Amino acid sequence: MATEQIAVRLPRELLDQVDDLVARGVYESRAAAVRAGVEALAESDRRRRIDRSVIEGYRRTPAGDAEREAAIASLRDAIAEEPW
Repeated sequence: MATEQIAVRLPRELLDQVDDLVARGVYESRAAAVRAGVEALAESDRRRRIDRSVIEGYRRTPAGDAEREAAIASLRDAIAEEPW
């Protein structure tokens, strides 16, 4: 994947937190930490858009009794499979 360099200014407190993550070995560099942050923002936005689409779909076509019963059965099965 091609990359492009950008310049980013951060408040000192935030940069200190990034440097701490690098010092503790959570990320190998400042760039890796910033890249992970941008990736997390993009993923969060992608999930938010999907959630909105699902909600709108249910508003257009609400679930019927059969769908509700199937969802509840699926939840019961998932809970029963938990190792607690």
